[in-house]
Amino acid sequence: MSKPSREEAEKAVRVLLEWAGDDPDREGLIETPKRVVKAYEQFFEGYQQDPEEVLRKTFEEVEGYDEMVIVKDIRLESHCEHHMVPILGVAHVGYIPNNRVVGISKLARIVDIFGKRLQTQETMTSQIANTIQKVLDPKGVAVVIDANHQCMSTRGVHKTTSSTVTSAMKGIFKENAVTRNEFLSFVNLPKK
Repeated sequence: MSKPSREEAEKAVRVLLEWAGDDPDREGLIETPKRVVKAYEQFFEGYQQDPEEVLRKTFEEVEGYDEMVIVKDIRLESHCEHHMVPILGVAHVGYIPNNRVVGISKLARIVDIFGKRLQTQETMTSQIANTIQKVLDPKGVAVVIDANHQCMSTRGVHKTTSSTVTSAMKGIFKENAVTRNEFLSFVNLPKK
């Protein structure tokens, strides 16, 4: 599949403006096709990034550290593949190292990379966990995402206060309820 040109994408936005019933040549809309395409480049930049490459630089000098590493409340901005409207929320990512750790900012970058693609929340949750498990080979990985879907709040059922929670547990987090519950208790600790 070849990627359409910027010009083709801008023409598509122009057609949508006309379809919606507006005049794409009026003053407020003249630059809209260019702005929308530029915004889409940012919204979907995850397609141009390799999440595995982000995780490849690890540190082995960790003094034998083998307890949980958790980054919580990672801002999540994504788009639903069914309606192309925003999914906004937070992700909590944890893992138990197996002789090596990754810089904590890399966990947030993985969330961003998968967030900047069209998908369902369930798919994104699994992709984040599977990639961390594959590249770092830790004792376990836990991912929880809590997000609001604008496909439910701004259209359709109009449930503005609902959120969707998904989780993916790998390794010891899946096999051991005590470990899983410890992760969930850390995630639910109040902020200081």
